[in-house]
Amino acid sequence: MLQPIKVLVVDDSALMRRVIARMLETQADIKVIDTAAGGEEAIQKVTLLRPDVVTMDVEMPGLNGVETVTRLMRQCPVPVIMLSAHTTEGARVTMEALAAGAVDFVPKPVKPGGAEKMAAELTRKIRVARRASPGRCMATPAPAPPRPEPGIKPARPAPAAAPVEKTASGRVELVVVGSSTGGPAALQSLLPALPANFPCGVVVVQHIPVGFSGPMAEHLNRRCRMEVKHAEHGDRVLPGRVLVAPAGYDLFLRRYGDRLSVSLERSNKPVPPGGFRPSVDVVMNSAAQVAGSRAVGVLLTGMGRDGARGMLAIRERGGRTIAQDESTCVVYGMPRAAVELGAAEKVLPLQQIAGELMRMV
Repeated sequence: MLQPIKVLVVDDSALMRRVIARMLETQADIKVIDTAAGGEEAIQKVTLLRPDVVTMDVEMPGLNGVETVTRLMRQCPVPVIMLSAHTTEGARVTMEALAAGAVDFVPKPVKPGGAEKMAAELTRKIRVARRASPGRCMATPAPAPPRPEPGIKPARPAPAAAPVEKTASGRVELVVVGSSTGGPAALQSLLPALPANFPCGVVVVQHIPVGFSGPMAEHLNRRCRMEVKHAEHGDRVLPGRVLVAPAGYDLFLRRYGDRLSVSLERSNKPVPPGGFRPSVDVVMNSAAQVAGSRAVGVLLTGMGRDGARGMLAIRERGGRTIAQDESTCVVYGMPRAAVELGAAEKVLPLQQIAGELMRMV
């Protein structure tokens, strides 16, 4: 029999520490070994007790959640799940915590009766986090130069020390990137490495709770050379633009002559078990249908199989496909499924994917 998952609960509220601990200990496979009231205490107890997973409030006085995660990743890496407030500031800080190395996050309930839903999501993510590799969650983006003022033509990016040779210039129209657990940090490594004049559009599908895809897009936009936009119905897929699929919507690609745009649909039907909205499979299948051999599919770190069949559809239509390799994934689930299905043309470490995309386009 497997040993219970040892969890350290970190929150500055004594009430929340008790509530979270009680919720978690109703699960036979989870054991709360201790609690901590702040960042400094959390670091001491992680070092001493070596928990399997830490749950941590984003907003704490003194050493806040982001600073605590940053120090933990340097001193004693451990999978951390953030508890995030459903506010603009809470979402912003959550994105910073994920970039610093947190594995995942769970929104705090905003409505009466929401605690049960939060508990179910938290326990599910704790089980995933136990198998995660926390040292791989830290974003290491390429430095992005500041955008010029409106009306000023952007300067051409300086050439790299070893320029990337493009072998299929103009062949690719669209890149679809799918990710889940560990994805926000992976995206913050991949997307800033692409130049402002990247010659095709990018659509990002990240599994993330409703209300957080917009702040994630804003966070990425501040760090990327390309424009990053939270997708709206009818937005065009354009060179130099990244569209982030909104959480809670199905996203499809539509062609009108030589124009490629996104269509958003909100279904009242519940998401089936193991499914997601947006779904990487849905978006990649749509890309295969409208762009065919001019589509590229990329699967990054994440739990489950979403995206594997969609990536196969792209490859079968003559498109190109890349899966992140196991050595750099936080959770080697979605890329593994693509590899096992024969959908991945190339399997690469995260830091090599941007260069490969430049060669493909």
